[in-house]
Amino acid sequence: MTEALLRIENVSVRFGGLVALDSVTLEVAPGSIQAVIGPNGAGKSTLLNVITGLYTASGGSILFRGERIDGRTPHAITRRGIARTFQNTELFGEMTALENVMISLDRFYAYGGVTAAWQGRHYRQIETSARDEARELLALVGLAGDENEAAATLPFGKQRRLEIARALATRPGLLLLDEPAAGLRAAEIDALNRILLDLRAQRQISILVIDHVMPLVMAISDRIAVLNFGRKIAEGTPDAVRRSPDVIAAYLGEKAAHAVGS
Repeated sequence: MTEALLRIENVSVRFGGLVALDSVTLEVAPGSIQAVIGPNGAGKSTLLNVITGLYTASGGSILFRGERIDGRTPHAITRRGIARTFQNTELFGEMTALENVMISLDRFYAYGGVTAAWQGRHYRQIETSARDEARELLALVGLAGDENEAAATLPFGKQRRLEIARALATRPGLLLLDEPAAGLRAAEIDALNRILLDLRAQRQISILVIDHVMPLVMAISDRIAVLNFGRKIAEGTPDAVRRSPDVIAAYLGEKAAHAVGS
């Protein structure tokens, strides 16, 4: 049996008397796309925040590639191979799309102050390599023609893709996506579906995605877990989750269940 890439074991998060996550256990298999769904306030974003070190778990453990990462700083977790996007786009608006991606490549193409000041052959080689990789990542998410556009001027759907490209620039083994389809039109969701499936196929990147948009979640996920009031109430294939009475009652509702094919 293949060892889980990410294993969340009985993780709880409390804010005073509020229990945001209550003994949640979840695994992400290598090369898989795992989704987490649930109503507002279910604990989905809290789950990503505790995985990436923004929040501290009140109990339980988180293992990535067999090593505990709970309690580590966000940058240390990123260096171990986990990258993420956020619900609200967090781009450098005045910078170009290319520059936004190059920022995340910095640690792979670092050079000293003398090299930067002299700007000789070695400097030019490093800069060229970084730009080439950034352009490749932009092309991967469908932004090949937008590299010189300021991030703030890009349409919202393209800003979502740019955030994914910037996260990919950290060269992750696991990509965490916080509602990447929120606010997108149907055609943009279809394009995003293809991008995420291509990432898995071409880059062997595992993905953990949380979203409310069922056309994305049901189309790309190998497995789906459902949170409600901080507890996991169901997990399984998209078809099994779609038909779960607990999910229908807690999240989809009777009418919405018909909309996704139950």
